[in-house]
Parts: sequence; C-alpha cells; structure tokens
Amino acid sequence: MRQIILDTETTGLDPALGNRIIEIGGVEIVDRQATGKHFHRYINPERDSEEGALKVHGITSEFLADKPKFREIAQEFLDYVSGAELVIHNAPFDLSFLNHELRLLDMKPMKAHCPSVIDTLKQARELHPGKRNSLDALCERYQINNAGRTLHGGLLDAQLLAEVYLAMTRGQGTLMIDAAPVAATQIEINAREKIDIIVLRASADELAAHEAQLAEIDKASGGKCLWKSV
Repeated sequence: MRQIILDTETTGLDPALGNRIIEIGGVEIVDRQATGKHFHRYINPERDSEEGALKVHGITSEFLADKPKFREIAQEFLDYVSGAELVIHNAPFDLSFLNHELRLLDMKPMKAHCPSVIDTLKQARELHPGKRNSLDALCERYQINNAGRTLHGGLLDAQLLAEVYLAMTRGQGTLMIDAAPVAATQIEINAREKIDIIVLRASADELAAHEAQLAEIDKASGGKCLWKSV
C-alpha cells in the first residue's frame, strides 16, 4: 500500500477568510517502509500571515516573496499524491485548505485524487481518550525525538507524523527499521517442563490508582470503558 503522510502550514485558520497555504510537506511510505521520496514546497500565498499563525510556523512574508504560487506547483503536488492513501493529523483542516486552493484553480477536490484519508488525530483520540493528542504529545507518548521542532514545519511535521502513525498502528518505534524476526529456537517451550510463576499482587495504593484511571477513561468515553464492565 502506498501512503503519503501530509502536512501543511497556512497563513491562518480559515480559508473562507482568505487564508492560504504557505508550505506543504509529504513523506511517502510503501508497505510501511519509507521510500525516501519526499515532497516539500514553500508557497507564496500573496498575502501576509496572521499574527497567531506566524508565531506557530515563523515563516515570514519576506521569506515567501520569491517562492512559487500554488498554481505553479499544483499539478506537481497532485502527481505526487495521486492514488495514495493520505495520512494527516487533523485531516479536515489540511483538506479544507487544499480543496480551497484547488477550487480557486477550477481543479477537482482532493477526494478525486486520493479517495482514502486517515485522520491520525481522530485515531489518537480513540486510542487515548481524555489525553492530549497533539503531535508533540504523541511524540512524547511514543518516545519519538522531536527536539528539533521549535516551530511547526510542513516536512518536519510530516516526518514526525510518519513515525507516530507507524508507532500507533503497530507499536513500531522507528520508521526505517523493522524488528528482526525471532528465531524459532528462541521461542520454543517444552510443555512438559514445570514453570514456577511468580505473582506480584498490586498494593492498595496501586489498586486505588488503577480505579482512578479507569474512572477517568470511563468519564472521557461517555461510560464506554470496557474494563469497567468486565
């Protein structure tokens, strides 16, 4: 399966207010392996970024002044993503901007080029109800090094999201290396051999902390905590 991990940076939060895309970053994964085929473009939005957005990404109008307009890179971008499954953190946000840019050019929306989209924010909220699920929070949770992320950036965020996505969906901690297969001799067990199992029972404090955690999950999921019903 071919997937594109995608991230955009914008001049603000709402394309309906005239905000535009200023950066696109994409990372290609085929069968859960990075191919090294990235897409990264800065884009001249022909307007200034809002103050709040500028604090997030730090990409100034002066820096973008000589960069191509979206119309100049649109086909190149569509050729890159065409037919792939998109993986985006908070997908409705990025797709609304991409569709707005395509609409301005009288081009078909993203679903015509990439029918399948995974929203990793939605996925993370389902896996970790009641927890922080920003990209930074997920990097910390899955022990992915994001020390270089002092500001948001299209390609950097796409690379980090690729690591997060693979960790969330298979527990794989690195994008490039699969765990080596375990030799059969390492897992053979003699069923006739007597095994002494040591049982360490939880203390009263640990049990209380466990119940408190279940109560928090139950509240966040609207009473759907499976462990509370067992």
